[in-house]
Amino acid sequence: LRLYRSIPIQHIHRGWALHAMQAMRVSDPLQGSLKRLMDLVLGTIGLLALALVLPPVALAIRLDSPGPIVYRQTRSGRAGKPFSIIKFRTMRSDAERDGQARWAAKGDDRITRLGRFLRKTRLDELPQVLNVLRGDMSIIGPRPERPEFIEKLQQTIPFYNIRLIVKPGLTGWAQIHYGYGNTMEDALTKLEYDFYYLRYWSLWLDLYIVFRTIGVVFKLQGI
Repeated sequence: LRLYRSIPIQHIHRGWALHAMQAMRVSDPLQGSLKRLMDLVLGTIGLLALALVLPPVALAIRLDSPGPIVYRQTRSGRAGKPFSIIKFRTMRSDAERDGQARWAAKGDDRITRLGRFLRKTRLDELPQVLNVLRGDMSIIGPRPERPEFIEKLQQTIPFYNIRLIVKPGLTGWAQIHYGYGNTMEDALTKLEYDFYYLRYWSLWLDLYIVFRTIGVVFKLQGI
């Protein structure tokens, strides 16, 4: 499992999964406190970065397309608790005018010109440091998903709710290995990475993910 850096969800026994969940260090109160401390330190650094990029990014968004500079959307946090995520707007303001939740797709025409750049650099996610400092999210964790998608995915993918054991993250093990996904198969693969992260979590693993994420940003490997 460590060799592949993921856990094959469809091929594990429920008993093994239960044992793995009980052995997760991320659930330990002391370890959780250290993880929260790291969130506060990195979140504060991220807040300073947000203050620097906010004026030029806000102006560029305003000039690129009509609509708000940031947008809020309901996501599921730890234990499924809903919270309002904050991001720079990368889509047209009428992206979901029919009220139907949709995954973003490759070449999605709802994404603005500037939005494509913001997504590739992951700058669109920088305002989420406010969610981190507020306690809704962690710096590292499973991708924060929309409740509408979770409701569908948990009916099809075994152990899907295990990703709700911890707070969602601004970046994570699945994000640096697989990136964004918009199909049921993608969701299954990402959960296999999330399960691995939860099973073998450590502060060193979190720091490794942070440095890998920095590489993704500079290489413009975001979606």
